[in-house]
Amino acid sequence: MKVTTLLGATAAGLAGVAVRDLTQRKHALTRNFPVIAHARYALEKIGPELRQYIVTGNDEERPFSRDQRSWVYASSKKENNYVGFGTDNDVEHLGNYPIVKHRTFSPSAPSTAVAHGHHDDEMSLPSAKVLGGPRGRRHAFRPGSVVNVSAMSFGSLSGPAIEALNRGAALAGAMHNTGEGGLSDHHRKGGDLIFQIGTAYFGCRDEHGRFELARLVDLVQSAPVRAIEVKLSQGAKPGLGGLLPAAKITEEISRIRGIPMGQDCASPSRHAEFDSVDSMLDWVERIADATGLPVGIKSAVGELDFWQELTRLMSGRTRGVDFITVDGGEGGTGAAPLVFTDSVALPYRVGFSRVYAEFARAGLTDDVTFIGSGKLGLPDNALVAFALGADMLNVAREAMLAVGCIQSQKCHTDHCPTGVATQNPWLVRGLDPTLKSVRLANYLQTLRRDLLKVSEACGVAHPGLIDADSVEILDGNRTGTPLRDIYRYEPGWGSLGPQLAQEITEIMWPQRDHDTEAPESATSTA
Repeated sequence: MKVTTLLGATAAGLAGVAVRDLTQRKHALTRNFPVIAHARYALEKIGPELRQYIVTGNDEERPFSRDQRSWVYASSKKENNYVGFGTDNDVEHLGNYPIVKHRTFSPSAPSTAVAHGHHDDEMSLPSAKVLGGPRGRRHAFRPGSVVNVSAMSFGSLSGPAIEALNRGAALAGAMHNTGEGGLSDHHRKGGDLIFQIGTAYFGCRDEHGRFELARLVDLVQSAPVRAIEVKLSQGAKPGLGGLLPAAKITEEISRIRGIPMGQDCASPSRHAEFDSVDSMLDWVERIADATGLPVGIKSAVGELDFWQELTRLMSGRTRGVDFITVDGGEGGTGAAPLVFTDSVALPYRVGFSRVYAEFARAGLTDDVTFIGSGKLGLPDNALVAFALGADMLNVAREAMLAVGCIQSQKCHTDHCPTGVATQNPWLVRGLDPTLKSVRLANYLQTLRRDLLKVSEACGVAHPGLIDADSVEILDGNRTGTPLRDIYRYEPGWGSLGPQLAQEITEIMWPQRDHDTEAPESATSTA
């Protein structure tokens, strides 16, 4: 009798937990997998102890380590993302370890209030450059955030995930790149957009799949599209077209992309509208003239002939791209063959520095906004990117983590357990876009706050003013080499021109808090 009563009570308790899990909207994983999902949270809670003795360390998991994911999760929830008892990174023995060099005396000191997150909602961190300004585009503008949401298509990601990203970008004053999969209703939730044009021309093509300029003009006028990005390649699969499996194609995706149901959707590897740098620039100018918007390109980096020809043709300043998004080979929201993921395209720091050098030699760096992507949504990676000359950053997988991704690495199977990268109705229902949008906004605001406080610790008012002399790469505890020497940057490279530097300093200076210094005494010499 007692056993029966105990079993009944246990069953009733589990049923109660299941009902609560199915009806709550805060946690996608428990909503999709009631009761059993709590085992993950329990294991996560005691994970540090288990890993210390049994499994792995905090920095051993890939592509994002436990420390990195924990920082994103805590930041997105506005929880304490500090650490105690010092770094657990093996600084004494690791090679290629970046160290940012702070300044003891400088005109700009980090605000204590900002450093501790007291004014995240009010703090802005705009781009140091006006997007489209040098080319005189009709709708040129200064982006309000140096950190924005990278290209992830509806279809690859679920509708609620796209909605969460768009709403979160709006809350944080950031921009949201549509990805090459077209502009859906989920992208129309208040966030400013960068519309990406891929090789299949989804959203701006006719019934035969051919690009149609009139459709592009109508599309960008129907939504808050601020710029257009022409995708040449991406870090996950450079030189290879994307593939959306038939299982993930819903009627909504079919309508938005203009593709049939029941068939894999394969994007071509190359554009049909141009076949050279010269013809690409003609096409870019045609789009910019028709829409008035800044137009840029996105590419991973392989051979340099393309970039050398691009700088040569832009030197006359009659044609040109307004921005360049350099995607590192370590990027990877898109599913790809293993060899492409592992071994094709240069990693971000090597690839970006080579592209930047070509523009620096041509004297064009102030004419172009450089956007970096590829695991740059972590403060240390982001700061190195700025030191090498990036003006803005796009975050993808880190944004996915902020809205619920647990790095299960099932993006290509349609079985994402948290409803982020799937079209499965049962799994998608677990993701509440309204709640997750706040998580994304919190993450973006926290990352910007960290970038600002480290910049000010380096003696500058904006991360765009950090240069290649502000970072050293350690070889264990033996020696440190300035970033400038490693990537062979000449004097002035990686820095803004004097006019741009003055403009962004004047923009940022009023935001300085007055709690950066102790009150002066009668004997103060400051």
